[in-house]
Amino acid sequence: MSIETGRPWRNWGRSESSTPAFVSRPTSVDEVIETVRFARERGLTIRPVGASHSFTAIAATDGVQLDVSAIDGLIAVDGTMVTLGAGTHLHQLPELLAPYGLALQNMGDINVQTLAGATSTGTHGTGSAFGGLATQIREVTLVTAAGELLHVSRTQNAELLPAAVLGLGALGVLVAMTIECVPAFVLRAVERPESAATVLAEWEQRIAEHDHFEFYSWPHAELVSTKTNTRMPADTPRKPLGPVQEWFDNRVMANTVFGASLEMLRLMPAMIPPMNRLSVKLEANREFSDYSWDVFSTVRTTRFREMEYALPVEHVPAALTAIHDLIAAKGWRISFPIEVRASAADDLWLSTGHGRATGYIAAHRFWKDDPTEYFREIEAIMRDHEGRPHWGKMHGRTAEDLRPAYPRFDDFLAVRDRLDPDRLFANPYLSRVLGA
Repeated sequence: MSIETGRPWRNWGRSESSTPAFVSRPTSVDEVIETVRFARERGLTIRPVGASHSFTAIAATDGVQLDVSAIDGLIAVDGTMVTLGAGTHLHQLPELLAPYGLALQNMGDINVQTLAGATSTGTHGTGSAFGGLATQIREVTLVTAAGELLHVSRTQNAELLPAAVLGLGALGVLVAMTIECVPAFVLRAVERPESAATVLAEWEQRIAEHDHFEFYSWPHAELVSTKTNTRMPADTPRKPLGPVQEWFDNRVMANTVFGASLEMLRLMPAMIPPMNRLSVKLEANREFSDYSWDVFSTVRTTRFREMEYALPVEHVPAALTAIHDLIAAKGWRISFPIEVRASAADDLWLSTGHGRATGYIAAHRFWKDDPTEYFREIEAIMRDHEGRPHWGKMHGRTAEDLRPAYPRFDDFLAVRDRLDPDRLFANPYLSRVLGA
């Protein structure tokens, strides 16, 4: 077992940091169990960490940081049921699943996270008929605070499943999970700048008519960047982006040029409105088709900070309009677009999609810009629209005001009391959002 003296840690968005006393990098489930016992015997808390892509302090600890990344790879395949190490990164899945002709039913637009981190924080993609990643999980194995293996599935400890698949790392250390995959498929992608007024007016129609629809709403601009993806059989002839176009669109323009422009605009904020209006016109205006994993996910090298809220899907137009009105009233110059998506209702206890068809509004700021006031004011709007914050993205909510937003909140807390009564897996973030 590799347990070393801790070193300063910070997350990808540079919004959180901590210095753990120890860092463990287990390569087997037995070593995870040993690490849990090591922490408990010394009276230290323990927090699992994966890709460090959450914008909250969910992975921060001054105790033992347990890196799950090496608990990865394919364990078993049974039809469409695929069991994987919980530290498997999403970008590993295409290579692991392709030999079996399988794919994830849906994905988000970033693929650097581990399965454990992505499911535990409620990562999702877009598509009104599809839930978040955790809704595809059929079984999990975790190491409990007692240092024991706990299997949770529809046939074993089934009452725990709605809590364990999206558990914020508060119930134990995920070491394996079984995902219900689907036959591999192709996506036909259409990306266009369109009128913001038209897209908002047609919001519910768009998400109902298309498999996957989302858009980026640029502050100070009257156009939005839309992305519409249609699912097609795996044997559909593909028309992928050529290597030069893919490099230019996704690497140069979307990352290098965009990042450089954000640096420049920090020095010349008056240029942000005209630059945004130009950017939305220059955004990719293209059609292509490729395997689902190559369409869903995009490369992100420009660091940012993010707050995302889930709200009843019908509230999206009014809430987004209120945000733009707020920006105008405050005279702010906001250089980063706002992302808008949708997902199906689900029955997971801490899912942002619990019990209702859901729309998502994600606000971003360049990592060198202070997001405090912007996020605080937007959060107030989201709360007015029955919003639930994404667990892995910045927000200011507490257990007291989150409880009314989640009908099964106390049921989750009861499971936490059962599996971790001494709060071995606690940290300040979990104490704030779940209580002590």
